[in-house]
Amino acid sequence: MRVLLYTGKGGVGKTTLALATAFGAAERGHRVCVLSTDAAPSLSDALAAPVGSQGRQVGEGVWAREIRGQIELERSWRPIQDWLRALLREEADALVAEELLAFPGIEELMALRALREVEASGDFDLCIVDCAPTGATLRMLRFPDALRLFMSHVFDLERRGARLLRPMLRGFDVGRLLPQEAFFEAFERLYEEIGDVQRLLCDETRTSARLVLNPSRVVIDESRRAYAYLSLYGVATDAVIVNRLLPASAGVYFGRWREREREALEQIEQSFPTPIRRVSLRPGEVIGEDALARVSREVFAEVDPATLLATGRPIRIHREGDRTRLEIDLPGVAKEEIDVSVKGVDLHLRVRDGRRSLCLPDSLVGRPVERVRLRAPTLEISFGEA
Repeated sequence: MRVLLYTGKGGVGKTTLALATAFGAAERGHRVCVLSTDAAPSLSDALAAPVGSQGRQVGEGVWAREIRGQIELERSWRPIQDWLRALLREEADALVAEELLAFPGIEELMALRALREVEASGDFDLCIVDCAPTGATLRMLRFPDALRLFMSHVFDLERRGARLLRPMLRGFDVGRLLPQEAFFEAFERLYEEIGDVQRLLCDETRTSARLVLNPSRVVIDESRRAYAYLSLYGVATDAVIVNRLLPASAGVYFGRWREREREALEQIEQSFPTPIRRVSLRPGEVIGEDALARVSREVFAEVDPATLLATGRPIRIHREGDRTRLEIDLPGVAKEEIDVSVKGVDLHLRVRDGRRSLCLPDSLVGRPVERVRLRAPTLEISFGEA
């Protein structure tokens, strides 16, 4: 199964492009599932039809589902929810406790599990994830690593402690707040499932991210950071989609706007070493299957939207102890044609007469560049300790 992650800053049109891709892929015979991981999902709004947490068919070959963390927790992980509910009701009434169960990160956690469910069903050729805004997407990608650290350093200790204390506190009111064995077993199953999803997300032959952005400085800056973090987490980005560009028919009144847009497009081309696709601003809201299919045809033309638009990961980040190596593919370039410099959060790369400006993840900002080496066709930049 192929997986596409649509992400970007809130309000740039991720949902529209995700659904447009789904209908375009379905036209080419793919069976498509669209998952929304946003806490305020808008699939229903874009389709002008209810979707809901159970999911439903929304077009020929297209199914959609909105992930609701609290509902998913109730449906699939009752032992975990029962313990959380008992714990929270010590300090809040029943209704407030139910609302508090949707704690930060639960949508990301349940989205990962839902993705695994879609793959395990075998019913789909393509799963498109309409991700929450960039920050939540990065939390979703970071979650498996955080969970692995918890399982390796804390989980067994907590389990042994609960087993030891449970007989001693039997009959005391506080004893019922200790997690039961079913809680730990459910958590172990969850950990195994999330590990499966992480392997799927990091498989560059099956999973790609697609960044959606508008031609404005604030959005571009956030998208550059998102691209860096996607590289850090091992997720390949196979396209950048620039949404809401002025159409050619825009009049003289928009002359200054068009000039700013041209400058923004130049910055986008310098910042992302991936295919860039463009979508013009529509005269009205894009709602319904027909309108979404038209957008798909504009974005992808004769190309299958489900196909891999770029192979490999042109930028890779590897950790080796306290040091980090950044790798950039530069085929057909000699070392004399390369100049590298770091200024603030940006790595500036000049190759011949071309220029590339890449945003560094926070973990690399402030670290000195220890070595720059070209091992054709890969440029290696090694960072030392801060």
